[in-house]
Amino acid sequence: MARLPYPDIEHPDIKPMADRVRRERGGKVGNVFRMLMHSPTGMNGWMDFFTAVRQRYELDPRSRELGILKVAVINGADYEFNAHAPVAMEAGVTQAEIDVLRTDKVPDSLTARDKAVLAYTEAMTRHIKVPDDVFAAVRSHFNERLLVELTLTIGGYNLVSRFLVAMEIDHDAVSPPTGHK
Repeated sequence: MARLPYPDIEHPDIKPMADRVRRERGGKVGNVFRMLMHSPTGMNGWMDFFTAVRQRYELDPRSRELGILKVAVINGADYEFNAHAPVAMEAGVTQAEIDVLRTDKVPDSLTARDKAVLAYTEAMTRHIKVPDDVFAAVRSHFNERLLVELTLTIGGYNLVSRFLVAMEIDHDAVSPPTGHK
């Protein structure tokens, strides 16, 4: 159960934020967004940043989603993993690969580029400082723009997972009813 009550997304002070989420996230207002609505400034900054990551970056969706899944596993953010597994599949990651990734292992079927993304994500998430050999491996697959976008994605989704875990955000399938102010 979440550590704070979820705001009522139909409340006049909250509804404009909920409407933005509906527009930019396919019509659904997930619990992570509901919790963020306690801070309109935080919510709007979050939406600006993560809409850019998900919809405006040139980084390929497969690399993005592999990084997000790895962050989720390392940080124990099941909500994040479950939310992104279907997106990863749309980006070409197979169910078998997702199942292996969930166990914090690297599927043998992944490309050298995929494995470099996972190693970079692991270094950034577990140790923050990335060893030169790990950076060189990922650098060999990405130009400057894409490497910056990958780095921002990994860092950003570390924020997501830490927020989800610290606030004990409920999985959307088991959301409590709205109505809390």
